[in-house]
Amino acid sequence: MGEVPEPHSGWTFLTSHARVLAAIAEDHTTRIRDIAARCRLTERAVQKIISDLEADGYLTHRRQGRSNTYRIQPGTILRHPAESSLTVAELLNLLANHESRRETADG
Repeated sequence: MGEVPEPHSGWTFLTSHARVLAAIAEDHTTRIRDIAARCRLTERAVQKIISDLEADGYLTHRRQGRSNTYRIQPGTILRHPAESSLTVAELLNLLANHESRRETADG
């Protein structure tokens, strides 16, 4: 069904949770399959991450027919004590600014 993502070894700056949240921020109606492909994760991993994000109040979803619409809770504070003054909205804004600069440089 879905392709197995390329393996990755070593550490990364962003967690899978941050990548999934950023993918949802870009498109609130995106499918788990599309998030998995974008983030190079399995669909099962994305489902677990979405469940984690919902359980901790970062995200909600509403079923619309056969698909979901996600809603990010922008004022939620990040979990790690070092980022306890940073909200989800601020994190996503930083990531979006970086992405737009990268696209401009590539374009």
